[in-house]
Amino acid sequence: MAVGFFVMTIKPVRILWRIVLFSLLLGVILLPFLAFGAPMEAWMAGVMQRVQQHPRTAFWLVAGFLASDILLPVPSSIVSTLGGAALGAVGGTLASWSGMMVSCALGFWLGRVGRSLGRRLAGDEELARLEKAESRFGAWMIVVARPVPVLAEASTILAGMGKMHFFRFLVMSAIANLAVSAVYAVIGGLSRQTNAFLPAFGTSLLLAGVAMLIGRRRRV
Repeated sequence: MAVGFFVMTIKPVRILWRIVLFSLLLGVILLPFLAFGAPMEAWMAGVMQRVQQHPRTAFWLVAGFLASDILLPVPSSIVSTLGGAALGAVGGTLASWSGMMVSCALGFWLGRVGRSLGRRLAGDEELARLEKAESRFGAWMIVVARPVPVLAEASTILAGMGKMHFFRFLVMSAIANLAVSAVYAVIGGLSRQTNAFLPAFGTSLLLAGVAMLIGRRRRV
């Protein structure tokens, strides 16, 4: 009887814990805006005005940062949103997509030729979760994991460590990267039109956080 009661109560506790985590995430994003919104917005508008004067440099910076995401802790959602704000929705999508494709190819190569290094970069826990996802979704695992921070990079390494054909991997990565890049670039592009940069970056952070929570809940 006691065991049954424990099992019945553990789910509400987990749900409450997720609500608390989501509320904390939302608070971390919103509190700086409420406390320092006006000066931060003015500063960001000045920065973006200077960046928009050098679109080629902005393109290569966005693509370069995202290409290095497989090796460095790059906040890809912020970078992609910045790309949209600096280059517009179309240019930002192209820059983000290009960088993400390079990162995916590097991750696949690391998994294929350097299994031990790939495992250290991805982490055993993330790889174990992705192996389960691969058994459920097959090659579509690349698409499913792409919006989820950390798992996105780990999925490319796992694909290289497995038996997935490189061309099929590229096709799946291209689909996923285009969707993710477009979403964040459109958010950035809208901020460019309205000069509301901070809400755009807050939205991108919130989307990334929600994707991570959903991924962990569903054990992607």
